Amino acid sequence: MINEDTRDSIDRLVTKVGSKENGRFVKEAFHDLSKIALENNLNSGDWKLFNRSIKEFRRSFEVFSKYRKTRKVCVFGSARLPEDHPEFILAENFSKKIADNDFMVITGAGGGIMAAGNKGATAEKSFGVNIELPFEQYPNEYIIDDPKLISYRYFFVRKLFFVKESDATVLCPGGFGTLDEGYEVLTLLQTGKSVPRPVILLAEKDNDYWHQWIQFFHDVMLPGGYISPDDMALFKIVHTAEEAVKEITTFYSRYHSLRYVGKETVLRLNTMISDDQIAQANELFSDIIEEGTIRSVQPYDDEVRTRDFLKKPRLSFRFNKLNFGRLMELIHFINACE
Repeated sequence: MINEDTRDSIDRLVTKVGSKENGRFVKEAFHDLSKIALENNLNSGDWKLFNRSIKEFRRSFEVFSKYRKTRKVCVFGSARLPEDHPEFILAENFSKKIADNDFMVITGAGGGIMAAGNKGATAEKSFGVNIELPFEQYPNEYIIDDPKLISYRYFFVRKLFFVKESDATVLCPGGFGTLDEGYEVLTLLQTGKSVPRPVILLAEKDNDYWHQWIQFFHDVMLPGGYISPDDMALFKIVHTAEEAVKEITTFYSRYHSLRYVGKETVLRLNTMISDDQIAQANELFSDIIEEGTIRSVQPYDDEVRTRDFLKKPRLSFRFNKLNFGRLMELIHFINACE
């Protein structure tokens, strides 16, 4: 237990390092750290892991916080492909085109597809989140001297920031790590632990890599009831850089962002759809509305309190928080409205 003297010390410290916006969270963090220290059941290895993780969080926040207003795309794929490989060229071409559309690119900073992402977007418009490995993974020449290169010891911190700081995921053919990232982002979307985003499976037209991966979903996972049919709407296979760019830019053409406010799911939009289109959405997506209807609303008090995109028009409804593939389809419907 934390005694009164320690509580008072924490309160004084928070007044020095906290702010009106973050003071409550800083105080909670100091309390939790004090409790961990007082419990005295951690060994030196535990403390090293804890301390290093905090340092990696701090460095990540430091780098990414300057670019929060710019949308970003993660690009994953094999570290082992040479620069003349068709998939390298495709990934480079995509990264250049998406950067030309005012997105930034995040890669794992290694070779192969990762180097293609940094090369195509250029260091100015890309990040490298490198993982320290005993082999294979060294920062590529296109990002190595850039201040937006971050090195991680722990995969879990690195993977968190891949998703947290990005707005779309592009997977190119790769090995275990690529599929791991693919399953990770699909799991987060399927369970609602990530807000909706485009997940693009990109490969050359004559490369059936992704079709073979998805065939397992059709042959085993769907028939066995391990996933739902609407989960197949969480991703899309495309074969050109232009298609991939169009999928991502279209996704954010009218749809802007999502926030949960109590029981309400709020979709913030760049432009509002018509009353007739809202009525059509209610008819088409009644299966995912738990109660009431999809309707146009003003910002909720929680959004006003945090000044959360208050000028954006918004739709709100009681989403069942089960069928996230259908939620993606609702966003696609909204974007397609004339």
